[in-house]
Amino acid sequence: MSEPAIAAVRLGKSFGTDRVLDGLDLQVQRGMIFGLLGPNGAGKTTAVRIMATLLAPDEGQVSVLGLDVVRQPQQVRRRIGLTGQYAAVDDLISARENLYLIARLLGIRPAAAARERADEMLARFGLAAAAATKVRAFSGGMRRRLDLAASLIGRPAVLFLDEPTTGLDLASRNELWAMIRELAADGTTVLLTTQYLDEADRLADQIMVLDHGKNVALGTPAELKRLAGGQVLEVRPLRPADALPAAQVLRDLAGTGAATAADGLITVTVPNEELVTAAARSLDARGIPVSHLAVRLPSLDEAFLAITGHHAGAAAQAGHELTGASR
Repeated sequence: MSEPAIAAVRLGKSFGTDRVLDGLDLQVQRGMIFGLLGPNGAGKTTAVRIMATLLAPDEGQVSVLGLDVVRQPQQVRRRIGLTGQYAAVDDLISARENLYLIARLLGIRPAAAARERADEMLARFGLAAAAATKVRAFSGGMRRRLDLAASLIGRPAVLFLDEPTTGLDLASRNELWAMIRELAADGTTVLLTTQYLDEADRLADQIMVLDHGKNVALGTPAELKRLAGGQVLEVRPLRPADALPAAQVLRDLAGTGAATAADGLITVTVPNEELVTAAARSLDARGIPVSHLAVRLPSLDEAFLAITGHHAGAAAQAGHELTGASR
């Protein structure tokens, strides 16, 4: 196997008495979309800042494309792109001026080549029509696209995306997801941090689950879902009054707890699909008609609960750092 694009060994970082990264090991192969999944306070942003040479680790080593991020930071910076949680673009100048400025700062010469590269990126990200518009007039989705375009001006081999869809509406998120897939298809290695379970599920080839600065699980989305144990049986009684007796039927069959959502959907983890038929028969025998009965793989949210013992939202609240910003 070729040398990984990103490698971290026993990475540690503390802020005062707060241990943010605790012996983190990580490898990202070239051309992969790698997801760091976890709530606020899990250590995602701190890990990215160290890998992108913006923060020194207390312990451990990190290399990007074979270059040590502490001893060779300038060489690393020439080969990477970074998009943070909030778009880092200048509101007072136009989209084209933003990209031209970054191109020149990155050493693209002559000026005509920098303009050409800026226009190329504007076209690629669907911003050509707004090239002369000042960024203060942009929507959140347009700012995000411009920020991503800026991070790619220098044609980086590795791109760090730290919660890139924070604050975006669904349409803008879907648009950005498509662009990230295109980048990976073109050979760019992408390390993506996210709190959104569906985002990691849809984008990442491999996912690492962070909890309190530690790797608590690593695998493909399908592998992590299997860690939740078995499959999930979903039943929605036709009559709301049947929710309690239906949940009891499922608990008796599965030998485990069942959860009932506000909309009346009952879910229970089952070891195999054979219990689906048994559930249908038992519900019918009890005179409980259903409007929905299906089996599916566990979601990443359910996998997170099985892996860590708590929901992602609860972890976010418990692990939120004192400054109020995510790590």
